Amino acid sequence: MKYILIAPLLLVVVFCTSGQQKDPSFEEVISLRSVGNPVISADGKNVAFTVRSADWEQNEFDNEIWISKNGGQAFQATYVTKGSSSSPAFSPDGKWLAFLSDRAGKNQIYVMRMEGGEAFAITDEKESISDLEWAPSGKSIFFVKQEKEQKNKKDEVKRYGGFAADDSEFTLSHLWQMDFDPSLRNPIELPCYQTVDSLKAKSGCLELAKPKRLTDGKFTVTAFKVSPDGSQLAFNHQPNPLINSFLKADISLIDLSSKKIRPLVTNGSTDGLADWSPDSKELLYTTNEDDSTSNFYKNSKLFAIDIVSGKTRRLGTKLDEDIGGQLTWREDGIYFSLWNKTKRPIYKINPKTGDHSVFLNSPDQIFGISFSKSGHFAMNAKTADQLNEIYVSTIASPRLQKITSINDQIKSWSVAQSEVVSWKSKDGATIEGVLHKPQNYDASKKYPLLVVIHGGPTGIDYPTPVPAYVYPIVQWLNKGSLVLRVNYRGSAGYGEAFRSLNVENLGVGDAWDVISGVEFLDGKGLIDKNRMGCMGWSQGGYISAFLTTTTDIFKAISVGAGISNWATYYVNTDIHPFTRQYLKGTPWSDPKVYEKTSPMTYIKDAKTPTLIQHGEFDRRVPIPNAYELLQGLRDQGVKSELIVYKGFGHGITKPKERLAANWHNWQWFNKYIWGEEIELPTSETTDNK
Repeated sequence: MKYILIAPLLLVVVFCTSGQQKDPSFEEVISLRSVGNPVISADGKNVAFTVRSADWEQNEFDNEIWISKNGGQAFQATYVTKGSSSSPAFSPDGKWLAFLSDRAGKNQIYVMRMEGGEAFAITDEKESISDLEWAPSGKSIFFVKQEKEQKNKKDEVKRYGGFAADDSEFTLSHLWQMDFDPSLRNPIELPCYQTVDSLKAKSGCLELAKPKRLTDGKFTVTAFKVSPDGSQLAFNHQPNPLINSFLKADISLIDLSSKKIRPLVTNGSTDGLADWSPDSKELLYTTNEDDSTSNFYKNSKLFAIDIVSGKTRRLGTKLDEDIGGQLTWREDGIYFSLWNKTKRPIYKINPKTGDHSVFLNSPDQIFGISFSKSGHFAMNAKTADQLNEIYVSTIASPRLQKITSINDQIKSWSVAQSEVVSWKSKDGATIEGVLHKPQNYDASKKYPLLVVIHGGPTGIDYPTPVPAYVYPIVQWLNKGSLVLRVNYRGSAGYGEAFRSLNVENLGVGDAWDVISGVEFLDGKGLIDKNRMGCMGWSQGGYISAFLTTTTDIFKAISVGAGISNWATYYVNTDIHPFTRQYLKGTPWSDPKVYEKTSPMTYIKDAKTPTLIQHGEFDRRVPIPNAYELLQGLRDQGVKSELIVYKGFGHGITKPKERLAANWHNWQWFNKYIWGEEIELPTSETTDNK
């Protein structure tokens, strides 16, 4: 494997010398560049976004900022040898681009002129900055920054050593504001702390304003938005940054002239800041109101609140899906993208009537959208047979113009053919899934089947040419198999009632959906039922564990970061409300539902060879679940293996360990599905053999 830096976004990573499509290596799939959500300048002329790539030498995924000017082909704007750049934001006049970068160790705010010149830092904080937004005047920047470590903490550690009280070890974050001079011109002028020449530091460096604190107290700021008229700032806050505290999230307002803060939305459960109205008189927000018993699977509600009177009105009442994420309130409507089964169109809500309509339904899946004041917009989107690209267009006439060439990377590859299929589950529920076929698919043949189950449970699978993560799906397709990815009950995109079907029925109903999908394919004469495997991560790992102890239809199973015993999970996880909401009780209030839905209950029936993969420091699904399943399988004489990825939490987030996880799954399933014994290669290779 060569570590090659490829600068232009349109180049192909590996060229194919023959006319045949090639089977990509695991490294090549992991190295695929991908685009983040774009931002567009107020005048609609420029677009900025991040591109993620794999840095094998540093063993990390690197993000850098790319820019397209006047609809032209995008080019790389930041080059950092260590660290990443993120969160680009254009100044209101479009002359500056601000962004965050951890190139010096911790995230600081950098700016660069759009007319040219090097980026330079305008903050020198000892703590990390996590978010930023320009004031409408362009003369100040607001940001969120972590608090300083308590002075007595070091003394405490010095005397007593290391210890931590549960749910009390965290760092709060608060809002700050700093002045900015948009008329800065000198391309070699730098902040004083960036100049090493003491004479220059005395005579010619920039004396940047010190940031001013806007919030203080025993809460943490998680999001904020400045009003279009620049007079007020709305912010989301919760008691602390711990994951369960989102249930107590509220919204408050800061009057930027007086700096006075007042609460605005304080329901008993989660309140989420969305956007300001164009006239700065109302605020858009999502909420679960006072319901803290079903946040994980019920729809949140969308409201607009008058910031003076406090009067609210509900919008989008006929949309049966969880409205959240990025919403943009323009004069002509409120825009956002939302799952509709395996499609993700842009919706538009009339802010006066609350009614909704589909604004744009092509490409198939539309993600981050950014709107300019001029009526232009940019978006991250893809079709069923394409990777995500960045597109630009206008609201008046949405004819899309692509400004990236991400798909050039896979031009020479043999990739998945995808189609959406549906079937009836055991209880009559309609289930959809994505069936991937090899490019040389022959309808007269029966193929081995590998089932890959997404996490969530409110995740979703959709057609894509290179499904990946820790499963070498494309390589299995090219080896001659089919792959089914099941949108089991609980998945997003199918409405609140569907997302609620696994309440008090986790694992059980999910298994119905998977097994009925296999039976559906078998009924069509597509698969060889003697050669089938199943795998998944997180909730997909849990369902895989449930299947490994309740059925023997699969020849091999892989359980990634999966739950094996809900009681064990409940007392160890960092997200206890998840279990209480789905199972409607605790292990001591309703032990029967915990028994019914736990894979370990059925361990004596286990027969399927099972690979278990888990992060060493997983807090979401703690590793005792992995050891419990492993020992139970071993006690039953079932062939099983546990691989622990050292230093990782719930996800495998680095290229090398992701490569290892791919190889481990490749070895396991090739052994039990194809009868191949494969050693883990210790030298660099591009062959999946």
